[in-house]
Amino acid sequence: MHPKNPKLVDPSIFKSEVDRNPQHDTPAQKLDDSRLIAFVLLALAVMYYVNEFTSNGFSLGFNIVIGLFLFIGLLAHGTLERYYRAVNSGISSITGIVLLYPFYGGIMGIMTGANLNGISISTEVTEFFINNASADSFPIFAFLSAGIVNIFVPSGGGQFAVQGPVMIPAGTALGVNPSVTAMAIAWGDAWTNMIQPFWALPLLGIAGLDARAIMGYCLIVLAVSGLIIMGGLWFLV
Repeated sequence: MHPKNPKLVDPSIFKSEVDRNPQHDTPAQKLDDSRLIAFVLLALAVMYYVNEFTSNGFSLGFNIVIGLFLFIGLLAHGTLERYYRAVNSGISSITGIVLLYPFYGGIMGIMTGANLNGISISTEVTEFFINNASADSFPIFAFLSAGIVNIFVPSGGGQFAVQGPVMIPAGTALGVNPSVTAMAIAWGDAWTNMIQPFWALPLLGIAGLDARAIMGYCLIVLAVSGLIIMGGLWFLV
């Protein structure tokens, strides 16, 4: 079973150096490497887990385990920037997905979580636009509200589950065809994906780039496509 010519592994390949002193050239980089931001996130995590374990017992579900690993890693590295660099040194091609998915899920929970009256932040945003809309402007307002909500709720299905039950009846009451309302929500959801290029994370990871490398192009597409889509929705009514 022993090979005739065994190959020895060079130990140096395991010594990957992580830059523990990132640059602070921009305000965003300073925030990323702020211990205060990390402390706030960890404090919120501790509050959540104390409440979770005292209310429901020590039950380790899938999401609980993911969150524990995420926040223990942040605690070990001290700041978001240093944590990102450490993870990136090990799984550079999927770092953005591994770190962003849990935070996107948390943001979505905040936006869609309803109080005892069934009101959430997403429904508040939606109703603000509805209350200022007419039959002619309703599709455009539906499009804009969906674009705003999409920044915080990247799941198209999850977003429609929140906005659809509010938007469809409101549009029908104004005389807007439900298919137009549904189309406006769908286009709004896709429109602001240019601001948060979640769809490009795997490609950016493979290419060794970050979102800033394509953001300028995405914002141009955002502006031009927004005008075209709103013009189309105006003529659909």
